[in-house]
Amino acid sequence: LGKVISGSNFEAEFLQTHNAYRKQHGAPPLTINKNLCRSSQEWAEHLLSIRTLMHSNGEYGENVYYAWSSANKKLTVESWYSEIKDYNFSRPGFTSQTGHFTQVVWKDTNEVGVGLATDGNTTFVVGQYLPPGNISNAGYFERNVLPAGSKADFKPTPSGEFGMTICV
Repeated sequence: LGKVISGSNFEAEFLQTHNAYRKQHGAPPLTINKNLCRSSQEWAEHLLSIRTLMHSNGEYGENVYYAWSSANKKLTVESWYSEIKDYNFSRPGFTSQTGHFTQVVWKDTNEVGVGLATDGNTTFVVGQYLPPGNISNAGYFERNVLPAGSKADFKPTPSGEFGMTICV
C-alpha cells in the first residue's frame, strides 16, 4: 500500500482554500472535524488500494479527487470549484457536472474532513462534509449556492480569522 500524508500543512491549505471560495459566495467558514478526517483518510487509502475513483456513499457530503502525481491541495479544491463555469445560477439544482463545486460552497455545511493517500505516482484526496450539501429539496440550492459576490450573513470570530484545528 502507499504512504499516508497527514501533514498539517496539507489540511491547513485545504481548509483555507475552501474558506476563501466560500467567502466569495457568502458562505460561513468551515472548521475541521477530526472524525471526518479519519473517515476521509480511510476512504482515500481504500481508493488508492483499488485504484478507482468512487464515492463511499456515507451520511455526509463527499468530494473525491485523484492525480497522477503528488496532489497540490490548492489545485484539488480549485478543480472542484472550477465546475462553477457549468453551474446555472438562474436554474439552480444538482448536476453531476457541478456537484463538487456546489458542495464546496454549500452554505449550510460547516465542517470538513480531508484525507490523502499516495504511492508516489498516484494520489487520492477525499473531502467529507457535514451537514452534507447537494440536497435537492425545494429551495435548498437557491439558499445554499449563492452567486459570487453575495453578502455573508454570519459573524466572523472577534479577530476576523478562522480557527485552524488540523486533522491529526
